[in-house]
Amino acid sequence: MKRVAVTGMGVITPIGNDLPTFWKNLCDGVCGIETITDYDTSLLPVHIAGQIKNFDPLQYGMDKAFVRKQGLFTQYGVAAAYQAMQDSGLHSEGEDANIDPFRLGVYVGSGIGGFEIQYRETLKMLEDPSGQWISPLFIPSMISNIAAGHIAIKNHAQGVCLDIVTACATSSHCLGEAYRAIKYGYADAIITGGCEYATIPLGIAGFANSKALSRAENPKYASLPFNANRGGFVMGDGGAILVFEEMEHALARGARIYGEVVGYGNTCDAYHSTAPRPEGTTQAHCLRQALDEAGYESGKDVLYINAHGTGTHLNDISETTAYKLALGDDAYKAHITSIKSMTGHMFGAAGAAEAIATVLTLKEGIITPTINLDTPDPECDLDYTPNKAVKLQCTLGISDSLGFGGHNACLAFRPV
Repeated sequence: MKRVAVTGMGVITPIGNDLPTFWKNLCDGVCGIETITDYDTSLLPVHIAGQIKNFDPLQYGMDKAFVRKQGLFTQYGVAAAYQAMQDSGLHSEGEDANIDPFRLGVYVGSGIGGFEIQYRETLKMLEDPSGQWISPLFIPSMISNIAAGHIAIKNHAQGVCLDIVTACATSSHCLGEAYRAIKYGYADAIITGGCEYATIPLGIAGFANSKALSRAENPKYASLPFNANRGGFVMGDGGAILVFEEMEHALARGARIYGEVVGYGNTCDAYHSTAPRPEGTTQAHCLRQALDEAGYESGKDVLYINAHGTGTHLNDISETTAYKLALGDDAYKAHITSIKSMTGHMFGAAGAAEAIATVLTLKEGIITPTINLDTPDPECDLDYTPNKAVKLQCTLGISDSLGFGGHNACLAFRPV
């Protein structure tokens, strides 16, 4: 069994397009949710989202031809992977290569894929059913695995390349399976995470009509995890990528190590297509898998939890219940946050962004806040770090994700 280190990280998020900005804004409680200005929302029921700002793909190793052919979800993933690989110092080409390309893999997913591409090409088909105006790039730019494919191409990664799709748990499962692949010796390093661009009119209408979205008009007081005033989640976009590397491989080349991956849980509610299992048993089992593998010790470990924390009524209560089932009285000692209060819900990228926040929390000794938690729900009675960051060195951090279809994932990290 191999140990697994985190040696690189990169982000494209509503609160920052690089790691330092993302982390500073998390610590400062900056909200990246704004009124949508990319298109007219006057006829839509929701007018806010956590969209990406000031994104220039040419800064991240892409050229104009690539950008013209690829959807934003792929561009966000490629940009975050570019940052993460630059950060890690790994490269598999040339005389100075420091990893075998057949031992470098990619596990990157998207919950929805090229949503805006499907929307655009469908409109063309409706106007002309002959299909003659459908782009020849429609399929290879829309399919959800294409981001992983392009990340592999750009990084000369010739090992395993997989796109896991489990809705909002997508990138957490990508990270977990990447961890296992390295742990059991199938790869030396894996570029892993997720990317998403879903804040298009069709996405807004679809999620709003499923009664999942907050309809608040004030974007700065709309994503309200664990708040009695919450009314649903806020959609967000972005990409988040980590480089997982076998510990001895990382140490041998003198890599900077952010933290260590030490556990992974994976269960299914087997209950409902969108609602979580209300008694929290399957979610709690997922948490315990990760905690047990990480060697969690009650009374000794100082535990940090980066919650799924969507701000929907059902999620926040069932997630709180799951923490209590998994930890018993220790749930009241855990330090919990939901960064979705600042980023919104980045769907396929959410779990990876939250894992990055967890790794940085352990490394920096700062617990980022859950902002706008001014009226705690009595049924959500744990320590969610309301409104202001707290300085505290935790010894173990977990990040959990829950996706439509009942998909549960939990990752565990320790500082090094």
